[in-house]
Amino acid sequence: MSTPHSKTETAPGDTAAPHVIVLDGVTKRYGDVTALAGVSLDVRHGEFFGILGPNGAGKTTLVEIVEGMREADSGTVSVFGRSPWPRDTALLARIGVQTQASAFFARLTAGEHLRTVAALYGMDPSVARTALERVGLTEKENARVDHLSGGQRQRLAVATALLHEPELIFLDEPTAALDPEARRELWDLLRSLRSEGRTIVCTTHYLDEAEALCDRVAIIADGRVVALDSPRSLIRSLAAPARLLVPADRITPGTALALDGVDRATVEGGDLVIETTVPNRVLTALGDLVDIDTVTVRTPTLEDAYLKLTGTGSEHDR
Repeated sequence: MSTPHSKTETAPGDTAAPHVIVLDGVTKRYGDVTALAGVSLDVRHGEFFGILGPNGAGKTTLVEIVEGMREADSGTVSVFGRSPWPRDTALLARIGVQTQASAFFARLTAGEHLRTVAALYGMDPSVARTALERVGLTEKENARVDHLSGGQRQRLAVATALLHEPELIFLDEPTAALDPEARRELWDLLRSLRSEGRTIVCTTHYLDEAEALCDRVAIIADGRVVALDSPRSLIRSLAAPARLLVPADRITPGTALALDGVDRATVEGGDLVIETTVPNRVLTALGDLVDIDTVTVRTPTLEDAYLKLTGTGSEHDR
């Protein structure tokens, strides 16, 4: 993990790192509906922090309270040691926000839009081109915003959030609508921002994205934090079996079950799925029965942990 080039020189996720965000017992209700029920968590300097949860879990409310867009009914919220509510204008220059419904000057070109935003921050217009380069939109500088594709608008929203070089960045589904190549390029950008010592809070419905990028994730369900840890620790605590997939015509379930270390064997489609907590031992035994090159190994992922903790499908974000 990269060490950020910052004044504090603390590694992302380091427990000694100063807290950028602290929530203690935060509650929010809308009539009879409890959106947040006593949420407590912290985000550390230089950390890439993910927020996951099913639809209606309270993720959007949580982020909007931290951003200062909504007031909590009870509990305390601190951002850089200050309360974001009532809206604290001193915090705005330190925070960048990209949302699914980011507002654009739609009849301007991408470059004009960013130069207009730069002017609002009192910045030199040249920062617009730098922001476009960062997100791979240089060739669209002179294209009108309302002529951009959904994926290109998504990247422009990220560029807008980064324009004023904020210390704390909020990203809402930052890679939605991006093709695989553009998605990976944005991952590289986000990693570079973290290496600079910036703090990133991200909601995403791509669990592989959270697993690849996040130092820690908070899983929210029914307005409560049901898990908060690193993706690796959450996967490890799941104690889920590995799954070995073998073409079903190569071995029978009974033969597989007779192997030392096999807990379960079922036919799914054209594969025999073997579940085991000792995959290396079972793979060695399988090598005597089938061509080992035909075996696919699937180890537990953050998605497995997420599904166990929330009991929902993978399409979980708003």
